[in-house]
Order: sequence, then structure tokens, then C-alpha cells
Amino acid sequence: MVKVSILRLLTSCLLIVSSAAMCKPASDWFSNFKNDATPEQLYHFLYMLPKGGDLHNHLGGSNFSEWWYELATQPERNGGYRYYTRTVINLCNGYGTNEFNSAPQSLMFRTIQHSNYNTLSECEKSEYRLMNELNLEQKTAWLNSIRLNKDFEGRSEFFERHWSRLNDLGRNPIIAAEMIVKNMQAFAEEGLTYLETQISAFNRLKSDGSVYSGDEVIDLFRQRLTQYDAIDTGVTTRLQQSLLRFSPDAEENLKRNYRLADSNRDILVGLNMVGREDNDKGYPLRFLKTFRELRQSMPAVKLAIHAGEVDEPNFHVRDTLLLGADRIGHGINLIDDPQTMLLMRNNKYLVEINLVSNLLLEYVSEYSQHPFPEYLRTGIPVALSTDDRGMWDSTMTDEYFVAVKEFNLSWQELISLGENSLIFSFVDDVNKQRLLKDYAVRVKKFADEFQQKGIKILDQVKPNKRLFICQRYQLCN
Repeated sequence: MVKVSILRLLTSCLLIVSSAAMCKPASDWFSNFKNDATPEQLYHFLYMLPKGGDLHNHLGGSNFSEWWYELATQPERNGGYRYYTRTVINLCNGYGTNEFNSAPQSLMFRTIQHSNYNTLSECEKSEYRLMNELNLEQKTAWLNSIRLNKDFEGRSEFFERHWSRLNDLGRNPIIAAEMIVKNMQAFAEEGLTYLETQISAFNRLKSDGSVYSGDEVIDLFRQRLTQYDAIDTGVTTRLQQSLLRFSPDAEENLKRNYRLADSNRDILVGLNMVGREDNDKGYPLRFLKTFRELRQSMPAVKLAIHAGEVDEPNFHVRDTLLLGADRIGHGINLIDDPQTMLLMRNNKYLVEINLVSNLLLEYVSEYSQHPFPEYLRTGIPVALSTDDRGMWDSTMTDEYFVAVKEFNLSWQELISLGENSLIFSFVDDVNKQRLLKDYAVRVKKFADEFQQKGIKILDQVKPNKRLFICQRYQLCN
């Protein structure tokens, strides 16, 4: 924990000193800008704004559809894999043709690699088409099949179909390593300098269908991050190992994940438990005994665990803190647990806020229902993050825009989000101090320049606006 905020020391007075050597409150210029700015100007401002890190980022869900397609159709870049996707549903196994059935046997655009394609019957093969050979209509439909781009799509589409459609494509660690770098490049354009992404090193498939070991996968990621294009982004990247919380063998998986993190601490900085919380087989206290056993024989591994991403009031956030978590992913229903809210106020626990995700997955129907401002303004540390932004077709700038637009953030509140994302990161202390100092310098430089030049500096901004911001806020031409 950083005891003194470097950022607040360096940004205590951000305005250019006037002829009277007076310094106005830093919030005045930002409040004036917010009041006068068009939504387009505000978005451009927030795109330019230096940001800290993304702490709640699922690598598999963070990749835009076109990235998936690009790598799926380039064997020279993906490790020599060829991918097929289901474009028609026949009656090969007696299943009907309802494409909205979540069963894999009747799911359109379910993607498999060539080693699995070769095991199919001729009838089953007739349902699939090589992804390099999709026509324009099929390609467009495939791209849309892993986005939440329709009003009627929501939680079930995301949890039950998106991941089943990616299927083998999401099990290629060479593609995953390339995706880490693509995310680093995209985040760098938005002013981020740190990424802590959730990966799974187990059950990854080689091109012949055999399985990589966890250490082999981590080595692939480690090597990829040493290449020039990754380093050139300027984004420091670390990994969290994730495991599915409600699987029958989740305790044994936790043990092997913990051991993997313990032996790869240079790059694997934490563990996370993922999966729908409304599946009660994954309740937090199920794992308390296992965590205690693991801590008997190994040094502590940092924990950032999903909790409170559920409709019903419960004590999952409190119970997740009992497991040893330092960060809570989502924490939406924390608002219904006043005792745990009191515990987390001005404490060392952070809630990872995912505004776009929570709306699209219908944990809130409107942002006026979101507890984010209550946490922020009662002293519970929070930071914005993107969750599965590829599937929302959104960006970190979108998260900042929603926060400012919907909740009227002050300047200090705004920059505290980036600062918290670095203070509560799991990166080593040396890099943490470096990132914090750099963030403070970048924020001051940005604020000074904006106050000197005004909104005309926004003319140089060319943000890559994605579907979410275009649909909900009509910010695209």
C-alpha cells in the first residue's frame, strides 16, 4: 500500500499560476469544461486523459471479434491451427434446428480446430465451414455472434453461448499470447500503462489436439511479452490465473492453480475465481478450507475474486474477503450489506467497477441503480475496469465516459480512479511506485496543457469508438 499519494502531492495545484500568483481550485476548470462541453468533446477529453490500469480484464472476453477472426484465419500467426465454425444445423444426431438452443450440438457458429473437426462424421462435418472460406454474410454473422449487439441479448447469451461459440478458439495459447499484445496496444492508445489480465493456463490445446501443461502456457506468455512490439507499448502487464468456481473438481483445480502461481510469481501475480454467482455450487465459503490448507505450506498468493455480481442480497462479498481477497470484482450487491461496507470504507480492499458490463448483463437496468457513486463517495476504494470489453464492444474510455456522464465526477474523483488502479494492483512495489509517479506526471502535464490551450487540443483526437458508445450515447456519425 502506498502511504502517501504521489498523485495528490503533484496535482495539488494544476492551474497555471496567474499574475497574482494565485491558484484556483483544480476542480473549477474541469467543472466549467463539463458544463459547457458537448458529449463528443467530453468523450475526446476522456480519451486523451491519462489512465492507470485495467485490473478486471478477462483475456478471452477482452478481444474484439475482428481480432479473433484475424488470428483464426492466419495459421502462420496462430501456431498452424485451422478453424471451422458451424454455419448450418442438420439432423446428424437427432437434434433440432433451433439455433438459440445453448446445447453445443445445436449452436450456430460453434468453432472447432482441425484436430477435432477430423473426428466428426461426414454428416457433422457438413455443418461446418473452414473460417477462411466464410462468405461475407457468414463472416458478419460470426463476428456478431460473440458480441452483445442486440437489445434482447443479455446474461444468458453471454454466459451460455458466447464462450461455447469460441470453444476451441479460446483454447489456443498462441492466439491468447497475441491477444495480450493486441490489448496492450489498444490500451496504450487510451493512455493506460498497466494491465492485469485473467487467463487460464490449463486445458489449452496443441494443434494435434493434445494438451499443454500449465507451465508451458505461462512460458509462451512470458516469451511473448519480451518481444519488441509488446515492450514498445509501454504497458506493464501481469497475469491472474482464473478457475471456474462451480465445477465439481473446483477444489482440486484451486490447488493446482495456486501451485502454478506460486512457481511463476514474476508474471502470475494473483488468482481469481470466475463463473456465474447465481450458480450456488460456486459459493465462496466452499473454498475456505482449501485456501487455509494451501496457506499452511505456501506463501500467500494475491486474490482478486468475483463477488456480489448477482441479483439477490447475500454475504458473498464478506465471505470472499474471508477467503483472503484484496480486491472484489463487481461488488454490486455489497450495497445491501452495510456491515461489510463499513469494513471496506477507507480500508485496503478495492472494488473493481465494471459499468458497461453491469448494464449489458442486466445487473442494473439503468445507471441510477448502480452503487458505484455510493462506494466512491463513502470512502470505499474503487477503480474502473472493462471486464469482457470485446464482447461488449466497448473501451476503457467508455467506462470513464459513463462514470462522468452518469455520476458527475469531480476532477479529484476522476483521477483517483486511475490512481487506485495502480495502488491496488498486484504488481511488485518497485514497478508500482514507478507507475504511480508516471501517472501523476502525465495527469499534471495533461491538465496544464488543457488549461493552456483549451478545447482546441481535442481536435487532434481520433478515438476508435466501438458499438456500445455508438448505440447507447449516439456518439458516432
